[in-house]
Amino acid sequence: MTADTSSHIVIQGLTPSGKPFRPSDWADRLSGVFSVLGEDHRLNYSPYVKPTTINGVRCVVVDKKLEELDSRAYRFLLGFAKDNELQVIEGGFPV
Repeated sequence: MTADTSSHIVIQGLTPSGKPFRPSDWADRLSGVFSVLGEDHRLNYSPYVKPTTINGVRCVVVDKKLEELDSRAYRFLLGFAKDNELQVIEGGFPV
């Protein structure tokens, strides 16, 4: 992914105890809420919400432009992270 990381937030799939958040496909499921089925019958993730793995940890990268385009969707994602006690990293990726 080659993007200006300061324009993104990362929801990191680790619990407060440092264990991986479950289910293991949570990032795909969460990103799937914002996806569309293409003409090729394949799932196409939104350019604003994408699952990824960073340093071996499942994450969802959220483009901050989503806040302007759909503030409810943006708040939903942040609410999901808060409700599940997931770390939200603003302005860059965890090292």
